Amino acid sequence: MAQLSIQGLCKRFGPVEVLRDVNLEIADREFVCFLGPSGCGKSTLLRCIAGLEEVQGGELRLDGRRINELPPAERDLAMVFQSYALYPHMSVRKNLAFGLSLRGRPKGEIEARILEAARMLQLEDLLERKPRQLSGGQRQRVAIGRAIVRQPRIFLFDEPLSNLDAALRENTRMELARLHQKLQATMIYVTHDQVEAMTLADKVVVLNQGRIAQVGRPLELYHAPADLFVAGFIGSPRMNLLPAQALAGAAARAGATTLGIRPEHLRLGDAGALRAEVLMVERLGAQSLVHLRLGNGHALTAAVDGARMVHKGEHVGVDVPAEHLHAFGADGLALPRVLSEAVQDALAMA
Repeated sequence: MAQLSIQGLCKRFGPVEVLRDVNLEIADREFVCFLGPSGCGKSTLLRCIAGLEEVQGGELRLDGRRINELPPAERDLAMVFQSYALYPHMSVRKNLAFGLSLRGRPKGEIEARILEAARMLQLEDLLERKPRQLSGGQRQRVAIGRAIVRQPRIFLFDEPLSNLDAALRENTRMELARLHQKLQATMIYVTHDQVEAMTLADKVVVLNQGRIAQVGRPLELYHAPADLFVAGFIGSPRMNLLPAQALAGAAARAGATTLGIRPEHLRLGDAGALRAEVLMVERLGAQSLVHLRLGNGHALTAAVDGARMVHKGEHVGVDVPAEHLHAFGADGLALPRVLSEAVQDALAMA
């Protein structure tokens, strides 16, 4: 069992408060992603959990036990760093064994754990190589294997895929998902990549300027963002956010100062509630992104089928389906909206 409770956590670097009143519950066996832009505090929060940063307020409790004062080695957590942090003069086998040897584990147990981790991560043929003889993806698997052999109560990942190319990131992401299913362990994963968060996590924690903006399942954040920050951050391409009066001809919401619509929910045609000029088309294959300018000067981006021919300079009609419209008040918080049955069904199954 590995349940983590964070209560009122605060962290300062000198006069700068980088984490403010963070409250979070992480359940046993959950895969939780800390998501947010650079500088939002997500890596600092992970380092506070690991014991690598001292906190100035609040409590960290692991299975009910306060761990604020415990040094990192006594917290029974294992961290995988962005930089791999492998010993270059040691073989893969010795890198995997090093932490266990320091703890005085029996040689037979160490070897058994190494072989099991190597089997999980397909490292059996690489055990005698040095890190310099490995690719980036192989080095990352060794770093993950070093965490696995420790059999920690919680795995901590600090942007572990950011040094890999796009194809390798996708493959390693799938490996991590399978690993979580196999180990049934609690995992906390820091990333600025929302694709990683949306595909890996049971629960996503979105941070903004040292505070938690929203906590929820990936589809909850997508369909029901709590505020303008989450609405603009979650989704690729990002949500269109316009002053309410800019879409007044298409839809209206009482009390709304900002309206949002995701690019994939806009409908283009000869007729439409709004008229727009096509400024540019990004053809991505299966999908095209159509950048538009409304008659009132505001910009919109629509995502359409890649086979559809839309050209720069063309004038098109734009429909804004009311069921996909997000409304936000003057304080930036989302106004209540009725989710369609299809969305409710998707959230129920997620």
